[in-house]
Amino acid sequence: MAFWWVNHKQTRDHEVRGGYLWSPYRNANGAFNQTYENLRHARVGDVVFSFANAQIGAVGRVTAAATPSPKPIEFGNVGDNWANEGWLVEVDFVPVPRALRPQAHAQAIAPLLPARHSPIQANGHGNQGCYLAGISDALGAVLVELMDAGTLLPATNRISEPELGPALLEDLHRIEGDLSIPDTQKPQLAKARIGQGLFRKRVILLDPTCRVTGVTETRVLIASHIKPWKDSSNAERINGHNGIMLSPHVDALFDDHLITFEDDGRIHVHESLPRDVLDRWGIDPSRRVERFRPEQAIFLGHHRNAFGAKIG
Repeated sequence: MAFWWVNHKQTRDHEVRGGYLWSPYRNANGAFNQTYENLRHARVGDVVFSFANAQIGAVGRVTAAATPSPKPIEFGNVGDNWANEGWLVEVDFVPVPRALRPQAHAQAIAPLLPARHSPIQANGHGNQGCYLAGISDALGAVLVELMDAGTLLPATNRISEPELGPALLEDLHRIEGDLSIPDTQKPQLAKARIGQGLFRKRVILLDPTCRVTGVTETRVLIASHIKPWKDSSNAERINGHNGIMLSPHVDALFDDHLITFEDDGRIHVHESLPRDVLDRWGIDPSRRVERFRPEQAIFLGHHRNAFGAKIG
């Protein structure tokens, strides 16, 4: 287990709430940045201290190693000069019992700071240009003690576990026994099958809101495959563009091909679905949702074909 210190700056709320770290591969001018490269060295189980607004307010554990990922759309105008591709590391964060202001404890912290790529200066002020810094076990232990964070077990920011039905178990066993799939990819495919892990993170980064209900609280939304898991290749199964965040009742309709979408956002409702279902769930079939991304078109086409072939 290693200790890491992340300087979030303006992206703190997005990353802590979303359960991830993200950085571009390099600086805006193309120069190598060791603190971006550090994302590739984070391992499952490592501890990450979250520093923003002059304090450490959360701590997390790495739950999945770095993978290539597009820049989170929720960053908005923050980091306009960053490239659109970078590294994503999954981290489960929780608030610490006592937020720590390094300036107030500079005497204890300063001697333990790394000589190179330090996350803060000796006086407790943050270092510009430093994103993810590796820190010593000694400094990690001091921070844990100062924040009374020794017993924290970061909770996973996700909805409740699905039932492991026969079809799901069969798919998971197939993944485990497939010798053509690298061992490093098997956990991500298994997590994607049950709506967690890398696939869910990628969908959230691209589009964190239910298009139909407008709900933005990702903890209660489902990352639904547009092209069903059983019909997708391994690459498609963890492709964020093959996903859409939906409220549970909308996901039930979408997953059963009782509703589908045109690329421009128009909703189609299957003729077998009683209208009172939509009325009771507050779904307006005449409403046009936000236009889908071009990369989603091929997956939506597959979904519309299945919708058209559905008998009842």
